[in-house]
Amino acid sequence: MPTHERPEVTTRDDDSPARESSNPGPELPARLAREQNVWLCTLRPDGSPHVTPVWFVYMGSTWWIGSAERNRKVRNVERDPRVSLALEDGRNPVVAEGQARVHHSGFPADVVAAFARKYRGWDVTAAESAESGARVLIEIPVKRWLLEGRAQ
Repeated sequence: MPTHERPEVTTRDDDSPARESSNPGPELPARLAREQNVWLCTLRPDGSPHVTPVWFVYMGSTWWIGSAERNRKVRNVERDPRVSLALEDGRNPVVAEGQARVHHSGFPADVVAAFARKYRGWDVTAAESAESGARVLIEIPVKRWLLEGRAQ
């Protein structure tokens, strides 16, 4: 019977400054270009976590997520910008932490184009319905990476 070993991920409990590199490893940007979903964790008003899968693009050292402005994740970020992101892969974990910012207009053209390339023509700026409200972009510069076997 095969055994499955889960990689150990270590973290720090302090608030040490994160590594300022925009490239935490040579293979990570290519992997993030291939990955379709990331789990976004925001904080509800009572401090409990709200976790949801989202589409994303990663450019430079920044994650970008599109959403309807009325969604819970947007309201959470506008109240408390602390977020975490985690890929759906438990064997090769990638977790990022950062401070999110919501853009209600003036979306960067290169980010909009990157969403269209990655998700087969999807327009991240197009409203899904009148009930969901206008589209926003959530910008998350990485403050800290937690990668397989180490925290940075």
